[in-house]
Amino acid sequence: MQQDRELLQSHHSEEYLQQKSKTIGREFLAGFEAVEKIDRPAVSCFGSARTPEGSMPYKLAREVGRLFAEAGWAVVTGGGPGAMEAANRGCQEAGGLSVGFGIELPHEQSMNPYLDLGLVFDHFYARKTMFVKAAEGFVVCPGGFGTADELFESLTLIQTGKVMHFPVVLLGEAYWTPLLEWVRRSALADGMVSPHDLELLTVTDEPQVALDTVLSSYRENGGA
Repeated sequence: MQQDRELLQSHHSEEYLQQKSKTIGREFLAGFEAVEKIDRPAVSCFGSARTPEGSMPYKLAREVGRLFAEAGWAVVTGGGPGAMEAANRGCQEAGGLSVGFGIELPHEQSMNPYLDLGLVFDHFYARKTMFVKAAEGFVVCPGGFGTADELFESLTLIQTGKVMHFPVVLLGEAYWTPLLEWVRRSALADGMVSPHDLELLTVTDEPQVALDTVLSSYRENGGA
């Protein structure tokens, strides 16, 4: 994290920038190599690191992980605690391939113990690229700014055609509905998004619906 602050806050010598570029390039390569180790289709699951064990969001994320594992899929998360841990845990408990792409942060905890494959990144942009590259869809559990960032970045990539046929499921109707109401009331009403853009999202309380939505899109677009 200190490295990012140094890079973003000031000017640097050409030598520093060349070395930094090489470091970032090596991190991307390590990420790409990790993704290549995922030997089956995968879903990326996002959610808050602050989600307590035993809460409903934790239980739902754990069930999502289990269902995808039983369907023969890998589950990719940010590798941390909370909802990420829950999805990895459900996946590993069901015999699936549980993957975590973590990040070095000054006040965050270590990777969760339910990972078969893990990699810790120094840079958010490299890490976020791997979430998209590895996955055939996203399941987004309740979360804060980081989760919202991952959600809106995925929608932007779909909206702009950078990724195709990429389902995004919001798990937790009560949590996500106010956000969608704002999108309809403000962004849609003011022409900032189109009605078609709202069709990119599926909102549900049911882990089975999340599984079915992602699998249906995958099969419709050439997946096995």
